Amino acid sequence: MSTASTGPTLRQIADLPCPRGVPLLGNLLQLSPPRLHLILEQWAAELGAPYRFQVGSIPITIWTDTELIQQIMRERPHRFRRYQPIEAVFEEMGFNGLFSAEGVAWEPQRKLVMQALSIPNIKAFYPTLAEITQRLHARWQRAAERGETVEMTDDLKRYTVDVTSALAFGEDPRTLERDHGVIQEHLERILPGVMRRTNALFPYWRYFRLPSDRKLERSLAEVHRYVNAMMARARERMRDEPSETPRNLLEAMLAQQQAPGGDTSISDAQIRANVLTLLIAGEDTTADSIAWTLPYLAADTALQQHLGDEAQRVLGNSNVCPDYATLKDLDIFEAVCIEATRLRPVASVHSFEPLEDVVVDNVALPKGTRMFFVARPAMLDAKNFADPQRYDPWRWMKRGERESDDGKAHDVRAYLQFGAGPRVCPGRHLATVEMRLALSMLMKSFTIELAIDPAKIQEVQAFTMVPDTMPVRLKRREGATSA
Repeated sequence: MSTASTGPTLRQIADLPCPRGVPLLGNLLQLSPPRLHLILEQWAAELGAPYRFQVGSIPITIWTDTELIQQIMRERPHRFRRYQPIEAVFEEMGFNGLFSAEGVAWEPQRKLVMQALSIPNIKAFYPTLAEITQRLHARWQRAAERGETVEMTDDLKRYTVDVTSALAFGEDPRTLERDHGVIQEHLERILPGVMRRTNALFPYWRYFRLPSDRKLERSLAEVHRYVNAMMARARERMRDEPSETPRNLLEAMLAQQQAPGGDTSISDAQIRANVLTLLIAGEDTTADSIAWTLPYLAADTALQQHLGDEAQRVLGNSNVCPDYATLKDLDIFEAVCIEATRLRPVASVHSFEPLEDVVVDNVALPKGTRMFFVARPAMLDAKNFADPQRYDPWRWMKRGERESDDGKAHDVRAYLQFGAGPRVCPGRHLATVEMRLALSMLMKSFTIELAIDPAKIQEVQAFTMVPDTMPVRLKRREGATSA
């Protein structure tokens, strides 16, 4: 990749292959937002990459090369940014926080969020994290005893909302103990709404609202009320129970704002934005990543048995990993989840645009060109992963960045579910801790089977790539404790 230049072989965007469309509209009628990643993958298989498609007169370039996306992610936020409509929609919804903020606006926010999600903080938080995991165990145990089918994605989102809220904001909403009237019911509408609005040809909702827009705006209002109340309670705690050091991310942001002289770089709006960003990110991506492991586990009773035996060996008489130090012995449970999201990437499309004229892969891209990187093709490429179509969690248990111990391809740089470069996901460590905790608990205590033909589970692009359903029947594992 280089700055813009001229040369006899330099390609223009118009030179890239493009699927056949119709006059004026281009490929617009061929696009279905819930299936966007699948459509882009199919065109990549047919046309190669890079290619372009047209939305009216606007070209959108599609890329699949790992080296290119790694370099672009390293050059954010100074030379590239996320696709501009993302920030605009997040700003309008009132949560333009760490994920969507660009330029200098993201740097002070990142420092605070990185501190809240640091390894020492998560280690200190571990007893609460284990307690929340125990509540998830109790919920699943009741379902197993009653013979109920569990919609696992919903339960896992309750789990991650409780974890994120308790860690970052000092409040545990205990959504796992209630069936209705929980904040998760409103949070789950937000990312699909972001998806609809970032892909709209124009901001129609400012002029007329569809039923889905009215539901979204009711949920946004409820979530903002929830966050405002949380901030008010945090200020009361800081006043009535002062502490020399902030006890969570919310207190850290409020303390920076309230310091002598005040820090005008941290406004109430920015605090609300980051609270919402963490709630939504914590509710969605980790829960869906864990959920995508379930079809693979349900289809392999031998793998379930192995994981159950391994959980028994590590956890002993506990249903939940008893302490932070023991997490290091649960590598296989993280590997199970990483491998599932290699095949079913939750972050299936990454979107960027250059902040200046650039040349990428010998293609001249003017400032503001829309660039979509489709993640799965690189992860299903044999040059990056040996036998790439096979679900094999043990490939992640071997050390080495480019190849495994037996010399087979294993390029970890092609796995970009947490991003890369300066803006790599700050919640990665928390996510992998949740993966280890939830899956080791599940396999220690239960066997699972899908309550639906796995072929009927659809991938849905809702900003992240989610399963449309994940109904599971749980049975107590023979010999499992019920404490």
